[in-house]
Amino acid sequence: MHIILHQPEIPANTGNIGRTCVATGTSLHLIEPLGFRLNEKEIKRAGMDYWQHLDITRYMNFQEFREMHPGAKIWMATTKAHQTYTDVKFGPDDYIMFGKESAGIPEEILVEHEETCIRIPMLPEIRSLNLSNSVAIVLYEALRQQGFESMQRDGELHRLHWKDQDEQKDQQ
Repeated sequence: MHIILHQPEIPANTGNIGRTCVATGTSLHLIEPLGFRLNEKEIKRAGMDYWQHLDITRYMNFQEFREMHPGAKIWMATTKAHQTYTDVKFGPDDYIMFGKESAGIPEEILVEHEETCIRIPMLPEIRSLNLSNSVAIVLYEALRQQGFESMQRDGELHRLHWKDQDEQKDQQ
Protein backbone atom coordinates (compact mmCIF):
# COMPACT_ATOMS: atom_id res chain seq x y z
CA MET A 1 0.00 0.00 0.00
CA HIS A 2 0.98 3.62 -0.45
CA ILE A 3 -0.10 6.78 1.36
CA ILE A 4 0.06 10.17 -0.37
CA LEU A 5 -0.07 13.38 1.67
CA HIS A 6 -0.89 16.39 -0.51
CA GLN A 7 0.70 19.50 1.02
CA PRO A 8 0.66 18.44 4.68
CA GLU A 9 0.87 21.31 7.17
CA ILE A 10 1.28 19.84 10.65
CA PRO A 11 4.58 18.10 11.41
CA ALA A 12 3.23 16.01 14.29
CA ASN A 13 0.50 14.53 12.06
CA THR A 14 3.06 13.70 9.38
CA GLY A 15 5.29 12.09 12.02
CA ASN A 16 2.39 9.97 13.29
CA ILE A 17 1.51 8.97 9.74
CA GLY A 18 5.15 8.06 9.06
CA ARG A 19 5.17 5.83 12.14
CA THR A 20 1.95 4.13 10.97
CA CYS A 21 3.52 3.60 7.55
CA VAL A 22 6.62 1.96 9.08
CA ALA A 23 4.42 -0.29 11.26
CA THR A 24 2.45 -1.46 8.24
CA GLY A 25 5.14 -1.64 5.55
CA THR A 26 3.45 1.21 3.67
CA SER A 27 5.37 3.78 1.64
CA LEU A 28 4.75 7.49 2.19
CA HIS A 29 4.62 10.00 -0.66
CA LEU A 30 4.73 13.72 0.18
CA ILE A 31 3.59 16.31 -2.34
CA GLU A 32 5.05 19.81 -1.92
CA PRO A 33 4.81 22.35 -0.58
CA LEU A 34 5.12 21.07 2.97
CA GLY A 35 4.13 23.34 5.83
CA PHE A 36 7.32 22.39 7.71
CA ARG A 37 10.82 21.01 7.27
CA LEU A 38 11.28 17.25 7.45
CA ASN A 39 14.02 17.63 10.05
CA GLU A 40 11.74 19.37 12.57
CA LYS A 41 11.75 17.81 16.01
CA GLU A 42 7.93 17.48 16.03
CA ILE A 43 8.19 14.96 13.19
CA LYS A 44 10.96 13.05 14.89
CA ARG A 45 9.08 13.03 18.21
CA ALA A 46 5.84 11.75 16.67
CA GLY A 47 7.66 9.25 14.45
CA MET A 48 9.90 8.28 17.36
CA ASP A 49 12.91 6.20 16.41
CA TYR A 50 11.09 4.65 13.45
CA TRP A 51 11.56 7.56 11.05
CA GLN A 52 14.84 6.24 9.62
CA HIS A 53 13.00 3.06 8.50
CA LEU A 54 10.35 4.99 6.54
CA ASP A 55 10.11 4.51 2.76
CA ILE A 56 9.46 8.14 1.83
CA THR A 57 9.44 10.03 -1.48
CA ARG A 58 8.86 13.74 -2.11
CA TYR A 59 7.37 15.34 -5.22
CA MET A 60 7.27 18.98 -6.30
CA ASN A 61 3.56 18.74 -7.22
CA PHE A 62 0.78 16.27 -8.06
CA GLN A 63 1.71 16.37 -11.75
CA GLU A 64 5.22 15.10 -10.94
CA PHE A 65 3.69 12.30 -8.86
CA ARG A 66 1.43 11.31 -11.79
CA GLU A 67 4.39 11.32 -14.19
CA MET A 68 6.41 9.10 -11.84
CA HIS A 69 3.48 6.69 -11.29
CA PRO A 70 1.45 6.53 -14.52
CA GLY A 71 -1.62 4.34 -14.20
CA ALA A 72 -1.51 4.30 -10.40
CA LYS A 73 -4.89 3.65 -8.78
CA ILE A 74 -5.41 6.49 -6.32
CA TRP A 75 -8.20 6.53 -3.76
CA MET A 76 -8.81 10.11 -2.65
CA ALA A 77 -10.00 10.53 0.92
CA THR A 78 -12.30 13.53 1.16
CA THR A 79 -15.34 14.61 3.11
CA LYS A 80 -16.90 15.50 -0.26
CA ALA A 81 -17.08 11.89 -1.59
CA HIS A 82 -20.29 9.98 -2.37
CA GLN A 83 -18.97 6.58 -1.24
CA THR A 84 -17.38 5.44 2.01
CA TYR A 85 -14.01 3.77 2.37
CA THR A 86 -15.74 0.49 3.29
CA ASP A 87 -17.66 0.50 -0.02
CA VAL A 88 -14.56 -0.04 -2.16
CA LYS A 89 -12.12 -2.87 -2.83
CA PHE A 90 -8.51 -1.84 -2.23
CA GLY A 91 -5.70 -3.56 -4.14
CA PRO A 92 -2.25 -4.24 -2.66
CA ASP A 93 -0.55 -1.66 -4.89
CA ASP A 94 -3.17 1.07 -4.51
CA TYR A 95 -2.44 4.59 -3.31
CA ILE A 96 -4.60 6.42 -0.77
CA MET A 97 -4.33 10.19 -0.94
CA PHE A 98 -5.13 12.67 1.84
CA GLY A 99 -5.13 16.45 1.64
CA LYS A 100 -3.75 19.10 3.90
CA GLU A 101 -5.33 19.64 7.29
CA SER A 102 -6.87 23.04 6.55
CA ALA A 103 -8.45 22.38 3.15
CA GLY A 104 -8.21 18.74 2.06
CA ILE A 105 -7.38 17.69 -1.49
CA PRO A 106 -7.93 20.55 -3.95
CA GLU A 107 -11.26 20.33 -5.78
CA GLU A 108 -9.37 20.74 -9.08
CA ILE A 109 -7.90 17.28 -8.41
CA LEU A 110 -11.06 15.73 -6.93
CA VAL A 111 -13.31 16.65 -9.84
CA GLU A 112 -11.15 14.53 -12.17
CA HIS A 113 -11.34 11.47 -9.85
CA GLU A 114 -14.94 11.33 -8.61
CA GLU A 115 -15.18 7.53 -8.94
CA THR A 116 -12.19 6.96 -6.62
CA CYS A 117 -13.14 9.52 -3.96
CA ILE A 118 -13.93 7.95 -0.58
CA ARG A 119 -15.04 9.32 2.78
CA ILE A 120 -15.11 8.30 6.42
CA PRO A 121 -18.68 8.57 7.76
CA MET A 122 -19.13 11.09 10.57
CA LEU A 123 -21.77 13.35 12.03
CA PRO A 124 -22.56 16.39 9.87
CA GLU A 125 -21.69 18.87 12.63
CA ILE A 126 -17.97 18.15 12.38
CA ARG A 127 -15.82 19.35 9.48
CA SER A 128 -13.29 16.49 9.52
CA LEU A 129 -11.27 14.08 11.62
CA ASN A 130 -7.62 14.48 12.54
CA LEU A 131 -5.45 13.66 9.51
CA SER A 132 -3.30 10.99 11.17
CA ASN A 133 -6.43 9.29 12.56
CA SER A 134 -8.05 9.35 9.12
CA VAL A 135 -4.99 7.77 7.52
CA ALA A 136 -4.97 5.00 10.13
CA ILE A 137 -8.69 4.27 9.70
CA VAL A 138 -8.58 3.96 5.91
CA LEU A 139 -5.16 2.28 5.71
CA TYR A 140 -6.09 -0.44 8.18
CA GLU A 141 -9.30 -1.18 6.26
CA ALA A 142 -7.23 -1.55 3.08
CA LEU A 143 -4.78 -3.82 4.89
CA ARG A 144 -7.63 -5.85 6.43
CA GLN A 145 -8.97 -6.44 2.92
CA GLN A 146 -5.52 -7.77 1.98
CA GLY A 147 -5.54 -10.17 4.96
CA PHE A 148 -2.84 -8.15 6.79
CA GLU A 149 -0.31 -9.85 4.52
CA SER A 150 3.22 -10.01 6.01
CA MET A 151 2.02 -8.44 9.27
CA GLN A 152 2.33 -10.01 12.69
CA ARG A 153 -1.15 -11.00 13.83
CA ASP A 154 -0.40 -12.58 17.24
CA GLY A 155 1.17 -10.85 20.20
CA GLU A 156 2.95 -12.06 23.32
CA LEU A 157 3.19 -10.73 26.84
CA HIS A 158 6.61 -9.38 27.86
CA ARG A 159 7.05 -10.93 31.32
CA LEU A 160 4.28 -13.53 31.56
CA HIS A 161 2.68 -16.00 29.18
CA TRP A 162 -0.89 -16.35 27.97
CA LYS A 163 -2.68 -19.33 29.48
CA ASP A 164 -3.26 -22.20 27.12
CA GLN A 165 -6.91 -22.36 25.96
CA ASP A 166 -7.29 -25.93 27.30
CA GLU A 167 -5.87 -24.84 30.66
CA GLN A 168 -8.43 -22.02 30.84
CA LYS A 169 -11.30 -24.47 30.17
CA ASP A 170 -10.02 -26.83 32.88
CA GLN A 171 -10.06 -24.01 35.42
CA GLN A 172 -13.72 -23.19 34.71
